[in-house]
Amino acid sequence: MPTLFDPIRLGDIDAANRIFMAPLTRGRSTPAHVPTDLMIDYYRQRAGAGLIITEGTGVSRQGLGWPAAPGLWTDEQTEAWKPITAAVHEAGGRIVAQIWHMGRLARPDVTGAVPLSSSATRAPYHKEPNPYGEAQAATLDDIARAQDEYADAATNAIRAGFDGVQLHGANGYLIDQFLRDGTNHRDDDYGGSPENRIRFMRESVARVADAIGAGRTGIRLSPNGETQGADDSDPAAVFVPAARALNELGIAFLELREQGPDGTFGKTDVPKLSPLIREAFTGPLVLNQDYGVETGQADVASGRADAIAWGRAFIANPDLPERFRQGAPLAKDDMRTWYTPGPEGYTDYLALEAATV
Repeated sequence: MPTLFDPIRLGDIDAANRIFMAPLTRGRSTPAHVPTDLMIDYYRQRAGAGLIITEGTGVSRQGLGWPAAPGLWTDEQTEAWKPITAAVHEAGGRIVAQIWHMGRLARPDVTGAVPLSSSATRAPYHKEPNPYGEAQAATLDDIARAQDEYADAATNAIRAGFDGVQLHGANGYLIDQFLRDGTNHRDDDYGGSPENRIRFMRESVARVADAIGAGRTGIRLSPNGETQGADDSDPAAVFVPAARALNELGIAFLELREQGPDGTFGKTDVPKLSPLIREAFTGPLVLNQDYGVETGQADVASGRADAIAWGRAFIANPDLPERFRQGAPLAKDDMRTWYTPGPEGYTDYLALEAATV
C-alpha cells in the first residue's frame, strides 16, 4: 500500500512524497502584482512538500482582483518568479503555478475594469457595501481571449522555471462560473446542458496542454457545495463528465477541494463526489480540505487518493512533511497575518529543529 511518504509521478513531474502544499493566497506581492524577494524564502522554506502549488497567480489585469496577489502576464512578473522557482529547486522541491482568472470575483476597485463571467451576474458579499461589480457576460471573443490568457500565463510559468501549472477551476472563479448552473445562465454552446457548461473548462485546459504539454498541466475543482455564491443544482451531472473530459486530455493531475458538514473552511451537506470522480479520472487524484495525517494516510493507502494537499497547516509548519514523519505537534497559524505585508506570519514560522532549540 502506498504511504504519504512515497514518491509519485504526475505526468512529467516527479514528486518526492504525496504531501502537497495547497494554493494559499498570501498578498506579499507588489501593488503591480510582481513577486517580491520575501516570497523566495517563503517558498524555499516549504520545498519539502512533494509538490508546491503556488498561491493563485493572475493571468490578466482584468482577471486579477485581489490586492498584492502575483501575476504571470508581464515580463516583469515572469522574471520575478525565476529566483523563487530556482530556490525551490535548489532545495530539492517541485513547484507549479496556480493560474487564476477570478471572473466576477475580480473587484473593479482593484482591476479598474468591469469583471467578466459566464453570465451577467453579481457575486454576493457578506456585508454592504458589496465590492463586486455586475459582471458582463463573456462574448465568444472574450472566451477566446481568456483561453489565450491561460495559455500565455502557462507559457510564462515555464519560462519562469515552474515545473508546470494548475488552472484554478474551483471556489467560484471563472471556470467554476461556467461549470455551475447557478452562475451560468447562457443559452449558447457554453451554457445549458452539462456538456456545454464544461466546454470552457475543457477548451481552456486543452489550450494550456497544447502550450506546455499535458504532462505539466493540472487543474483544481471544488465539486460539492456552494462557494462564494457559485452553486449547482446537480453537481454530479456536471463534475463527473468534467472529470471524464479531463481524463481524455491526459493531464498530469486533478485536485479536488471538497467541503464536508463539519468543515473548518466552508461547510456543506452535499455529498463528496471524489468516489465518482475517481472512477471517471484515472490519472493522479489529489484531495484537499480538513485532512489530518491519519486520514490522509488512510485515503492514500486505500486508493481513494494518490496524494493529499494541505493548506493552512503549511502556513505555520514550513517543514510539514517532516513533522508528519516524526509525529511532532503542529504549530498554529495566526489568521490576522494571512494577508498582511511583511515577514510576520509569513517567513517567521520556525522549522521543527529550530523550534525545538
